[in-house]
Amino acid sequence: QVQLVESGGELVQAGVSLRLSCAASGRTFMRYAMGWFRQAPGKEREFVAGISRSGDSTNYADSVKGRFTISRDNAKNTVYLQMNSLKPEDTAVYYCADNLMGLVSDTHLYNYWGQGTQVTVSS
Repeated sequence: QVQLVESGGELVQAGVSLRLSCAASGRTFMRYAMGWFRQAPGKEREFVAGISRSGDSTNYADSVKGRFTISRDNAKNTVYLQMNSLKPEDTAVYYCADNLMGLVSDTHLYNYWGQGTQVTVSS
C-alpha cells in the first residue's frame, strides 16, 4: 500500500522558518520524482517545488523561489520542504505527491498524494 505522510505544518509568525517532511512507503521511493503543492482556502491547488529522482535537479514556483528549498533523502524515503521568510500568503494546506515523469508542475501528472499538512502564517 502506497502512503505519503506529510508532517511539520503549524501556526507561525511571518518571517520565521519551517520545515515540512513527507515520508513515503509502499514502493521504491527513488524511482519517483517528488513534488510539493499547496492549496489555500477558495483557491486551486498549486505547484510549489519539485525534485528529481536523484535529487540533483529541482524547480520552483516563482512565488517561493529563493525562500523555499526542496530536498530528499532516498535512504530515509523522505522529501523535505524548507520554508524560510514565511509570508501570510504562504498559508495553505501543503501536499506532497510523486510522479514518474520528472520535474513537472502539472498536478494531473502526479500519482499518489498525501493527506496534507496545514501551514498558517500570521502577520
